[in-house]
Amino acid sequence: MANSRSARKRIRAAERRHVRNRAVRSAVRTAVVRARRELAEQALEPAAQLVRAAVSALDRAAGHGILHPRNAARRKSRLMKMAARTAAVAANPELAAPVHAKGSGRARAGSPAAGRTGRAAPAKAKAPRTGGKPQTRATRQGASRASSGRSTKASTRPKE
Repeated sequence: MANSRSARKRIRAAERRHVRNRAVRSAVRTAVVRARRELAEQALEPAAQLVRAAVSALDRAAGHGILHPRNAARRKSRLMKMAARTAAVAANPELAAPVHAKGSGRARAGSPAAGRTGRAAPAKAKAPRTGGKPQTRATRQGASRASSGRSTKASTRPKE
């Protein structure tokens, strides 16, 4: 518990800000999700209004310090990129991403299964766990010293 009146007041003020910030972040998230949903449905007119509302909400939240300005900028950029792509596809349907048949082999470059690098990721093999207590650095060092024949306390004893 806080020891002074001013510290108690700061705790109360922080709680009020926390509640308000949470509501604003939720409203921003809702605005962005609604805009993305309309863009995904290729509805350009309602999407344009929702994108403007989402960008405005992001700017307001960044201006009030609720979101970091770079976070808001990144999210606006992604939203505008999606809007531009949707408008381009609506104008020229040939720009739509090609659809590959499912189960036609390994992951294609650029597909979600291929990841960011564009190559299909190899399966990572993990070593089987032997069970027991998880090893920490200290226990590993103790084990290596014990196997080498050195004592862990030999360096602290004075020589006779």
